[in-house]
Amino acid sequence: MPAILEYDFMRRAFAVGLLLAVIVPCIGVIVVFKRLSMIGDALSHTSLAGVAAGLILGINPILGAVAASIAAALAIEAIRKRIPRFSEMAIAIIMSAGIGLAGVLSGFVKSAANFNSFLFGSIVAIDDFELLLVACISCAVILAFILLYKELFYIALDERAARLAGVPVGAVNFIFTILTAVTVSVATRTVGALIVSSLMVLPVACAMQFGKSYRQTVFYAVGFGLLFTLLGLTLSYYMGLRPGGTIVLIGVACLALIFLVKKTPGKARAKREKNEQDEGGKAL
Repeated sequence: MPAILEYDFMRRAFAVGLLLAVIVPCIGVIVVFKRLSMIGDALSHTSLAGVAAGLILGINPILGAVAASIAAALAIEAIRKRIPRFSEMAIAIIMSAGIGLAGVLSGFVKSAANFNSFLFGSIVAIDDFELLLVACISCAVILAFILLYKELFYIALDERAARLAGVPVGAVNFIFTILTAVTVSVATRTVGALIVSSLMVLPVACAMQFGKSYRQTVFYAVGFGLLFTLLGLTLSYYMGLRPGGTIVLIGVACLALIFLVKKTPGKARAKREKNEQDEGGKAL
């Protein structure tokens, strides 16, 4: 066994990190295709209010983060329906409310160290309950993603066309909203509220440079997520760095390297979009 895996906390860190590296990019693909890349920021910042409430009330802060994230996600969907022409405002409104509430509640938290650990994450401090929680949520997200694969593809590509094709857009959006909220809330504990949206977007951004269809983009995104997590945890262990920040910086460096190496991103993007439209037409 490698020296890095001789410690229980590192085995838990790798288990949680790899689970999140699978489910976060899966959610991220739909989020990016729906032009909602900043929703991760809104939910993660709002989850801090739930963390603070949990610490104040003496309950597990992750449960508080899950409740706050679900409430925020549902509020975003409600506001988007009210102002569809300016739907991106919903994210800014909820983010502002979440940050304000977190700032107020954090003043009542007795241990600032516990609250601050959620800002940049503490993946090496995961306990058995949190590992079990992440495992259960990961199984639920993967199962829902597989069962609703076509429906999620439709709403990511074009909600109006999906509705005309008979897809229950409202129900699928509701399920996806809940999945996004719980995924972001558990990822906040590990990679941190300030950078969780980066873990959601960076693997997808890298995958879009190679994927020639929606399906390929999903697989590439998961692959990049696993790569970033493995490298980030390993480097953070041997160099004494924060795991969450290290994972994200590796993702940024990888994306920058891809941009430098690839010379014709426009052609690749056009080809991918054509393949996605063909794939959607066949499914319809």
